[in-house]
Amino acid sequence: MNKALTREADSDDEDEGSALPPLPQGSRNYMTPGGHARIHEELDHLLRTERPKVVEVVHWAASNGDRSENGDYIYGKRRLREIDRRIRFLTKRLDQAEVVDPLRQQNVEQVFFGATVTICDEQGDDQTYQIVGIDETDLSRGRISWISPLARALLKAREGDQVRFQSPAGWREIEVVAIEYVTIEP
Repeated sequence: MNKALTREADSDDEDEGSALPPLPQGSRNYMTPGGHARIHEELDHLLRTERPKVVEVVHWAASNGDRSENGDYIYGKRRLREIDRRIRFLTKRLDQAEVVDPLRQQNVEQVFFGATVTICDEQGDDQTYQIVGIDETDLSRGRISWISPLARALLKAREGDQVRFQSPAGWREIEVVAIEYVTIEP
């Protein structure tokens, strides 16, 4: 069998974060200081710890002789490609990053990037969300991306405003109960 047919695709076009929604055209990759620090820590860990360990294993496995059936070598090379792809992705995200500190927000009566917003839905249930960067999104912790439909609808709203937005379940109307700007932990 021809090895060209059995090789994995190793394209530089593949991004580790391809599941993330794209940034709006011409916009920066907004991040909170905590999110920026988390991504920087991950990149540093990959460069200083993870990659050198894998390089060492690949070097050791290569010195054992036949590489075609050497599992350590094959897995190590594959893992090295994954790490390098992630490093490229994180580097690109950090290069595009614009750090926005919620504590420096001047107009605290309105919702902007970094705001922690408490809303009341049609059923009278309160929910709290933090508007963060795409790379920081974590719905289980109440962190929504600034490009999400809810966050876009909330932008520039004030306490007491009724906001209507298109959700996956259809049109929803919510009320802004509280707005605050606090430090967002990584």
